[in-house]
Amino acid sequence: MKYALIGCGRIAVNHVKAVLNNQLEFVAACDVTLENIESLLAKQDLNQDSTIARYADYKKMIEEHPEIELAAIATPSGMHAEIALYCIDHGINVIIEKPIAMSINDADEIIRRSEEKGVVVCACHQNRFNVAVQKTRRALEAGRFGKLSHGSIHVRWNRNQNYYEQAPWRGTWLQDGGCLMNQCIHGIDLLRWMMGDEVDTVYGVTRQQQHPYLEAEDIGMAVLTFKNGAVATIEGTTNVYPQNLEETLYLFGENGTVKVGGKSTNNLDVWDFLDETEEDQENKGLEEQTSNVYGNGHTSLYADVIDAIAKHRKPYVDAVAGRNALEIILAIYKSAKTGQPVKLPLTDFSSMDMEGEF
Repeated sequence: MKYALIGCGRIAVNHVKAVLNNQLEFVAACDVTLENIESLLAKQDLNQDSTIARYADYKKMIEEHPEIELAAIATPSGMHAEIALYCIDHGINVIIEKPIAMSINDADEIIRRSEEKGVVVCACHQNRFNVAVQKTRRALEAGRFGKLSHGSIHVRWNRNQNYYEQAPWRGTWLQDGGCLMNQCIHGIDLLRWMMGDEVDTVYGVTRQQQHPYLEAEDIGMAVLTFKNGAVATIEGTTNVYPQNLEETLYLFGENGTVKVGGKSTNNLDVWDFLDETEEDQENKGLEEQTSNVYGNGHTSLYADVIDAIAKHRKPYVDAVAGRNALEIILAIYKSAKTGQPVKLPLTDFSSMDMEGEF
């Protein structure tokens, strides 16, 4: 399968590893700064590979390589929707880094147009493939929790001024949003997915406490009510001193309690069920080793997308999943701006509606 990568920044190395692990044919790489491409390829000893074409313009790349079947979009977030729609219109299947878009209208258009064109769109929420997350999901689907009572996600991380200076688009409403949109979206995706997806209301508060050089929030908190009666809380921040502390998902049901912890929801810190099995003993204290907070999920996510394209099915993490995670964050933003709970589904709201908030 012929593959292209659009955007060669911080997360791109995980995509290249997934490309190599899945033995895709790496046709082309694109970045507005060509040095970024060389730097990225060098990390995987691919910089001498003349078969990988280099581009600064993704439209030119697609025009000159109509054989591309799958593209990954790992640019600044504000460009995701525009590039995704261009790829979709050219019949190219896409993996879109989070967030899938910066406005609910763009996310809806990606879904609509991809269905119209019959192309596969995957939202890159790779933590769904974490071993701890998969075990939790299987327990949930087997009904082992019983009726869900409540849940929570805590993303307690650190991002300092140096991080934001590396890429001026970070922390801007046009291109990024704040900690909820950039750092916490994976956890928010897991929470919504696990709690039944059908959210009724969102009430949120955001602040900018320690990053006055940004446009957007560095802490966000929210309460969610679900149509199944369950409730949940979200805490997301980049204000933890001196380094990343945890990304932790709690699920509480009448017959089960699970805490998925670690730096990026990669450990099973608590695993208690009424109907205990032998496997449960093995699951207690499970730790999946990861080299960074992005975890190991990209390779599995890519494998699933390749299979989805071959079998003409939806991927495990589809465009609707990407829209759902985005919707929660935009609803928190809208609630923080208006001081009122927001009823879902959300319509016609974007990160740019938060301009001047802080």
